Amino acid sequence: MSWVGFKKSVSRAGTTLLQKTGQVERTVDREFEDEEAKYRVYEKECQALQKDSKAYWDAMRGECPQTSTRIADTLETFYSAADRSSEGAMAGHAYKRSVDDLDTSFSRELDGPYRTAILEPLGKMCAYFPVVNEHITKRNKKARPNYYDRKFRSLNVVEDPTKLPRAQQEHDEAKELFDLLNEQLISELPQLLDLRVPYFDPSFEAMIRMQAKFAEEGYEKLSGVQRYFADNVRDDYAAGQLDAQVEGVLQEMRELSICGGN
Repeated sequence: MSWVGFKKSVSRAGTTLLQKTGQVERTVDREFEDEEAKYRVYEKECQALQKDSKAYWDAMRGECPQTSTRIADTLETFYSAADRSSEGAMAGHAYKRSVDDLDTSFSRELDGPYRTAILEPLGKMCAYFPVVNEHITKRNKKARPNYYDRKFRSLNVVEDPTKLPRAQQEHDEAKELFDLLNEQLISELPQLLDLRVPYFDPSFEAMIRMQAKFAEEGYEKLSGVQRYFADNVRDDYAAGQLDAQVEGVLQEMRELSICGGN
């Protein structure tokens, strides 16, 4: 560290110590602190929303369709191995085809709009935070407690009258810079937060519409698989009878010697 840097560090440390002992006036602005606290919450929420939105989209494009495809492949192979002409085999094939169609239509119809309407606006909003943080850092660094209060202290301890005008000038410049940054942030931070709702409204609506479209297409395509099942299957499921059927089959399996039966 240079000699100049060392002296600055000692001066800052001395100022902080005097502030703690009450010998130096500390510049405090509760209004700014309140606005900064609200901004920090908003910044954290936006960054989390950006991360979660990307994770959701990555899952919808990658993990979710891949898992569905593997399930469909297994079911199709399972049923076809027993009897290719059975309703179960045709249902397995229809399910596999529906899953593939959904994956294709999802990538073709929704990938671009999701990026444009949701991911890009979130990215643009989050890109403002480093700029805002730079202003906050500059305000804190130049104004309080290490700069403005130090200038204020130097003005009050000047002994040489010839140095007083210079000290007064430095004090006034520091205070002017502090006031400028402080007033700007107090004024504009609430405006930034107020704009969040109209800014994100279109993205929120777009997400709901895209999810609804995907759900509707999924229901439409998968409904076609139901025609391969007996008409009473849905009613039996609603009445809880399918659970009893499954338990009956499990009981038959338990009675087999290879499953532990005697």
